[in-house]
Amino acid sequence: MPKESFVLVSLKEDKARKLAKVLHNDSCRKILDYLTAKEATETDLAKRLSLPISTVHYNLKHLLDAGLITAEEFHYSPKGREVNHYKLANKYIIIAPKSTFGIKERLKGVLPVALLVGASAFAIQFFRRSTATFGAAKTAVMEESARDIVSAAAPSSLQAGSQANPVWWFLAGALLTIILFLIVDWIKSRR
Repeated sequence: MPKESFVLVSLKEDKARKLAKVLHNDSCRKILDYLTAKEATETDLAKRLSLPISTVHYNLKHLLDAGLITAEEFHYSPKGREVNHYKLANKYIIIAPKSTFGIKERLKGVLPVALLVGASAFAIQFFRRSTATFGAAKTAVMEESARDIVSAAAPSSLQAGSQANPVWWFLAGALLTIILFLIVDWIKSRR
């Protein structure tokens, strides 16, 4: 799993509050400043910064939770305890003033509807073709009499458009509906 080189924080999330609390803390800033030069253990930090070990432990826990430091390496103490080596995570902090919900997420929400529209169009076309071959003789007689009635009542310009496939009309309407939905959703998110 690749490491992310940034910490993305939205102002609406609780994570932003935690990060601000960590950066506001003087002890956390001292620890971060020290870790810019080299990695260190809890004991090293307590000695070098003249802080109680409990304060260092508490602040390291919050810095780890915020994703600002890492503890990838460790060694064993003479008593057999794991002693973590802390270092900076080297990540950018990106603060998003609003929601991080983007176009990809919106399209993912519309994708099932688009698939359903495609399946419906296929079903309409399949049903239309199967009924056309099943009752072709009966339909041919009815269409011929209908053409005679239409040709007597309608101009020739309307007759050419009467042969449009209903599947294409269905797909065009569904596509227009999806586009209108995305536009309305985009307008609402801009407010």
